[in-house]
Amino acid sequence: MYGLLAWTWTRAAAQYPVSMVLLALATAVVTGLDVAAIGLLFSRAPRIAGFGASEVLFLYGTSALSFGVSDIVLGTTERLGQHVRQGTLDAMLVRPVSPLVQVATEDFSPRRFGKLVPAAAVLAFALSRLEVAWTPGRAAMIPVMVLSGTVIFGALWVLAGAVQFVLVDSHGASKSVTYGGAYLTQYPMTMFGRDFVRGVTFVVPLAFVNWQPALYVLGRPDPLGLPGAARFASPAVAAVLCAVAALAWRAGMRHYRSTGS
Repeated sequence: MYGLLAWTWTRAAAQYPVSMVLLALATAVVTGLDVAAIGLLFSRAPRIAGFGASEVLFLYGTSALSFGVSDIVLGTTERLGQHVRQGTLDAMLVRPVSPLVQVATEDFSPRRFGKLVPAAAVLAFALSRLEVAWTPGRAAMIPVMVLSGTVIFGALWVLAGAVQFVLVDSHGASKSVTYGGAYLTQYPMTMFGRDFVRGVTFVVPLAFVNWQPALYVLGRPDPLGLPGAARFASPAVAAVLCAVAALAWRAGMRHYRSTGS
């Protein structure tokens, strides 16, 4: 059903093919400005928080790719508060499709795939430049961390949407977790204070998007001194966060009492 609704929106956007292509290109260019910012930083310093250019680009590529896919699939769940205020969620409830699927596919547009182009290109470039001793385990970790990061970001999108059942005007605050988390994970966690890193490890587990598995790939020690098993915990963290997001969404749906609730 998700695919059918997404295809319906895609066909609508394809009625204006030039506009669709230009919007996708514009999205790719705007997303690529983050890479330009990283390049600007390295034009002034050889290392950032002890990490070289290829290592930071590796973090950027894995984070941006994971966030880009999750944004395409579930990014519009951040509009839930708007539907609650306007009463349009009531109409979704009487349709034979999950409200989550309806909200997630709303205004689905191929232009959002433009975000994946610079992310994939940077990741491919960084992997070719990393000075690591590649093993089957390190090579296998790359798709695992991207997939786990995508699921973690997706769960955060759903959680941010579920909060809006209660805090209808929390749209801006939720962006600090979703978009803010995306920018945070593009850089080494050693840039930030230890207490902050603990927060994004044990409270909002953004460190498991790419930081912990990247420490394994890059052969780096953990600044928090966590055991080596933490480098492989991203799939488990993703599963737990998905369960929490599902419970939060279902709780919000059960307590929803129409407009303004």
